[in-house]
Amino acid sequence: MADVRTMASKCVTLDTEAGVIELEMYPEQAPESVRNFLNMAATGLLDTTAFTRVVPGFVIQGGDLYSREGKVTYEVGMRARKTVADEPNKILHQRGVISMARSDEPNSATTHFFILLSDAPTLDGKFAAFGRVTKGMDVVDAINKAPVQNEKPDKPVRIRKATVGACTATANQ
Repeated sequence: MADVRTMASKCVTLDTEAGVIELEMYPEQAPESVRNFLNMAATGLLDTTAFTRVVPGFVIQGGDLYSREGKVTYEVGMRARKTVADEPNKILHQRGVISMARSDEPNSATTHFFILLSDAPTLDGKFAAFGRVTKGMDVVDAINKAPVQNEKPDKPVRIRKATVGACTATANQ
């Protein structure tokens, strides 16, 4: 199991159909959320998943393992149900922050995450913010501007591949 220092040195790149989004992680504030996200990216679970919820001007939401192309295996289905404890923290829910999505029930986060398009102080201290976009907010904006019906994109944008790697010097500035 990776320690906080090791996780802090890792960044995630989401190669999407709309372009590349790079994310830095904040394991000091939300270690289990970061561990969960890094594990999903490193094992390929996020590959071919779609951003299935888009709230114009507010968020794009991804991480639904049932949106993967191809058959969802029993193992993937079980992983999709594994919950992550809430880790409310001091990270403000501002434009570019990535946070765990969950139902209204506490400790119900699983694999779903969202990236904020605008500041959302009502989420502060309630949801587990665990990282921030360091490159590719233009891609997040483009995904958010696509046509939607009741928060469902007409043509959901897929993550082609999610990769974990060392953060570049520019990402941590």
